[in-house]
Amino acid sequence: MDREAALAFLTADPPHTGKLATVRADGRPHVAPIWFALDGDVVVFTTGAETVKGQNLRREGRAAMCVDDERPPFSFVTVEGPVEIVDDDLDTLVRWATEIGGRYMGADQAEAFGRRNAVPGEWLVRLHVVHIASAIDVAD
Repeated sequence: MDREAALAFLTADPPHTGKLATVRADGRPHVAPIWFALDGDVVVFTTGAETVKGQNLRREGRAAMCVDDERPPFSFVTVEGPVEIVDDDLDTLVRWATEIGGRYMGADQAEAFGRRNAVPGEWLVRLHVVHIASAIDVAD
């Protein structure tokens, strides 16, 4: 896939869960499922400041994510890049948490999801996509 097709894959409907990879302080990998949205070619998601994921992102400043279609013939996209943590803009956090909630839970639950997840101690994370790897129809 070219970059445009890979980004389109990330926004497919129904949405796929991302698997975010970070590095712990002792060097061990950490992988966690995330719900996300795209802002242009920036992956946007939320996380708690005190989670393993949040602590790793703050310390390391970078992450990788894999999104795959588990149905035959199977496809995937991985992205890597630096992260920007927004921890001081509640309005932006509400907006993105609502959008992400709507994407995965449906429009009727978007606002409730956004309000529940846009609270002090939650961060908005922006993963700036620098590198993309992908494969489409792997089993064909």
